[in-house]
Amino acid sequence: MKKEVNGKKEEASTKTNITELLNKSEISLWLDNYNDIFSDFDPRPYAHRALSQDLLDEAKRATREAPSGIELRFLIPNPQRNLQHEFMIKKRLREHFRKHSARLEAEYKAIRKKGIIMAIIGMLLLTAATFLYQHDGNKWWTSFLIVLFEPAGWFTIWIGLEKAFAVYEGSEHKLNRLFYQKMAKAEFKFEGY
Repeated sequence: MKKEVNGKKEEASTKTNITELLNKSEISLWLDNYNDIFSDFDPRPYAHRALSQDLLDEAKRATREAPSGIELRFLIPNPQRNLQHEFMIKKRLREHFRKHSARLEAEYKAIRKKGIIMAIIGMLLLTAATFLYQHDGNKWWTSFLIVLFEPAGWFTIWIGLEKAFAVYEGSEHKLNRLFYQKMAKAEFKFEGY
């Protein structure tokens, strides 16, 4: 009878400890072992392995509403813990998220720059059409250039402005960029249970 009481007390204290762990951070993920973080198809050491798509998907879902500066806590069984592995894994996670964040930010800036250049080219085309119309609009070749430059100018301006101000930035690209920005600033912790 005494053993059952102790068993119930131990079970209750374990549930309390797990509840405390879950309340400590904004995002907690259960792991069976460290390999859950990485791709099953990548046999390299932790310092170079590709991250698991399941982990990335779960982190995206969990961080969607979270503010920047989040804490991601990995809950792992105490017998499985290894501080050297944890140090390497944290380094790998930071490296992965910073690299992808920088790449997506560079892509975004390149798209905006291209959009601004296109808008300027469109304005130059419209300016040329206006100049031709005012100065020599009766000749066939100037009429042809006006017909060519005017719609090309409008089209180029609108497409350029769309890119420059990301009016129609794909939601998937935007969500990925925001996710990697958040994760690049995230703090990673391991807790045993």
